[in-house]
Amino acid sequence: MKRTLSVLLAGLALFAACKSEKPRAIAEDPVIEAKIKEHLSRMSVEEKVGQLIQLTAGVVLEPGTDHLSAQGEQILRKYKIGSVLNTMDDAASAPERYRNFIAQIQQVCIDETGIPCLYGLDQIHGASYTTGAVLFPQEIGLAASFNEQLAYDLGRITAYETRACNVPWVFTPTLDLSRNQCWPRMWESYGEDPLVQSRMGVQQTLGLQGDDPNHVDSKHVAACIKHYLAYGAAVSGQDRTPSMVSKRELREKYFPAFKACIEAGALSLMVNSSNNDGIPFHTNKELLTGWAKEELGWDGLIVTDWADIANVFDRDHTAADYKEALCQSINAGVDLIMEPYNPLVFDLLMELVQEKKIPMSRLNDAVARNLRIKYRLGLFDDPYSQGDFSEFASEEHVQCAYRAALESEVLLKNEGGLLPLSKDSRILLVGPNANSMRTLGGGWNYTWQGDAANREEYTGQYNTIYEALQNKFAHVEYLPVLEYSNRPYAFEEEIVGDYGKALRAARRADVVVVALGENTYCETPGNINDLNLSANQKELVKVLSQSGKPIVMVLNEGRPRVLREIEPLAQAVVHVLLPGNYGGDALAALLCGEENFSAKLPYTYPMYVNRLNTYDYKLCENRATMGGLYNYDATITSQWSFGHGLSYTTFEYSNLKVDKTVFAPGDVIQVSVDVENTGSVAGKEPVLLFASDLVASLTPDVRRLRDFAKVSLAPGEKKTVTFALKADDLAFVDHNLNMVLEDGDFRLAVGPLSQTITCSR
Repeated sequence: MKRTLSVLLAGLALFAACKSEKPRAIAEDPVIEAKIKEHLSRMSVEEKVGQLIQLTAGVVLEPGTDHLSAQGEQILRKYKIGSVLNTMDDAASAPERYRNFIAQIQQVCIDETGIPCLYGLDQIHGASYTTGAVLFPQEIGLAASFNEQLAYDLGRITAYETRACNVPWVFTPTLDLSRNQCWPRMWESYGEDPLVQSRMGVQQTLGLQGDDPNHVDSKHVAACIKHYLAYGAAVSGQDRTPSMVSKRELREKYFPAFKACIEAGALSLMVNSSNNDGIPFHTNKELLTGWAKEELGWDGLIVTDWADIANVFDRDHTAADYKEALCQSINAGVDLIMEPYNPLVFDLLMELVQEKKIPMSRLNDAVARNLRIKYRLGLFDDPYSQGDFSEFASEEHVQCAYRAALESEVLLKNEGGLLPLSKDSRILLVGPNANSMRTLGGGWNYTWQGDAANREEYTGQYNTIYEALQNKFAHVEYLPVLEYSNRPYAFEEEIVGDYGKALRAARRADVVVVALGENTYCETPGNINDLNLSANQKELVKVLSQSGKPIVMVLNEGRPRVLREIEPLAQAVVHVLLPGNYGGDALAALLCGEENFSAKLPYTYPMYVNRLNTYDYKLCENRATMGGLYNYDATITSQWSFGHGLSYTTFEYSNLKVDKTVFAPGDVIQVSVDVENTGSVAGKEPVLLFASDLVASLTPDVRRLRDFAKVSLAPGEKKTVTFALKADDLAFVDHNLNMVLEDGDFRLAVGPLSQTITCSR
């Protein structure tokens, strides 16, 4: 069909300059703004510069204690430090230890400058650096649930159990669109789809901060959305390496989740460590000041990632030295420097201000943003947060995390209805992930690399997969014939035992459960050279298959490891992702049929290491489309597709209706579909609405997820699911960075059903 000229959508224009008044992401509070103005008027330059510096706790802590060291007090006073982050002694601590330590920091900072310190923690999937806290699945698991309520619960409970530590700020949610399956931080985010990132990120942000970002109460915390922008698009798949994403694609796919969370009130933002198209993100004024601050009218705080300004000169080589890198970054829009070990950054900042290389207007703006978040958190009124936190690790919190684990585990294959298993089944359990709490949680789990999570003091009260299966099944034999090494930063090392012993045991069993995947890692230590599942693990499955007994393969990994050689050897495959401390219990309940699977893959699971795709690929990427076969179901050469997930029941889709077959920009299109549980057990079904732009002036994606909802159905029950699809959401970004909606046909699809609608002016 011939297209008309592209038409700019006024409501989605790139810049707000054409409007008479700039939008504001958060409504201004005149009282807070007056206090900031008054405070700035009486601050010395030294006090202002100090507000821009954040140090790690180890610099000011007396090692092995929860006390501020004498040297630490000197540093806080001399350099007027505005912020501190991180755990004590690099491991999780009890709330009372944090409260004691932070109280001492606050006393010194308030005495020295009259300004409270802003303390932050990487509380990633719950209060993960707090002993005894309730930990959820990692974000990738919540994405698999397609249940926004779980993301909200994660935020709400993380906030409560973090504020119990007197910590008011957390470096989450992670909004890194994960477009390269090799990337070691894939599990920290909500997967490969922009809409899922946006919707889940917004709910987590609201759960963290509460309803009023100007007045965050004592049971909530400030969110820090990260890592801005395109961190998960590293060309090499290695952590902290460059991306090459066009501005057009940045705007269309990577920016929306950050924009949505900022508009929902997110109070802070952390910058991507690397660079894009040769420009370090920390010095990219267009993105930091232009897109985030000016375009969105956002008055929040931008913080660097760990020691990243140094990378501008010693890795990216776009500055001659550290001082020049500081100048570029602050002038680009950075407001707080995470310079964990180097308080001497103070002296360089003072020189830059005195030399007028950092204008006083920019310094004042950065300081105002630091003060603003502290006022919004109520730190000036109550820096010690001595409230009632009796609901810490409450049963309600536990049940939320358990429910999240249940809804995050994906049934990928179930030949012949092997699952659920009878509780009387004789089970042989093997594999390196079978008896490990560490692997269930992943990284950011009591320690940075998650390597302490097997220790009794952290996870002794929880169940590994082995322990959980013992609680549900009468006969479970576990053989540790393949285990992970505990050597630090060697997550790929494996210890191989007697596979022959496992084969003999398998012949005595009714079914073999083999728990495979990855040991824990985080960030750069998780880089890999080969996306294949380890040779040892694949060989174990091959040996076990010689028993002739059915195999249930349980995958417990942070990114999809290629396993096409052994997938045919398993009759059932379950991917638990990184489900947290209740993941073993959830798996056992699912395997025995007490609970039903309801998750779907939040990313494309590759079949080959050199065939990495996302579900929203271009038609020209699939050779099968060359002869006119338009594969709008988006099945490309992959092991399992985005959105794939099975259940113990069956769902039938019918009666797809669209209230407008012809629509125009600005319209809202009502789309409804009936979903019926046609099986014999209750189940939940994520209902996904996809749209395909059939012809466009720029090559369109094969399809895009445009809405989703999760429905719960009893056997035989039917419900109508209705979506209100904004026509403008079908737009794309053109080469002028404008959102445009063109005349022509669009295909809407829900389940196996589809209907074509037409945009016409």
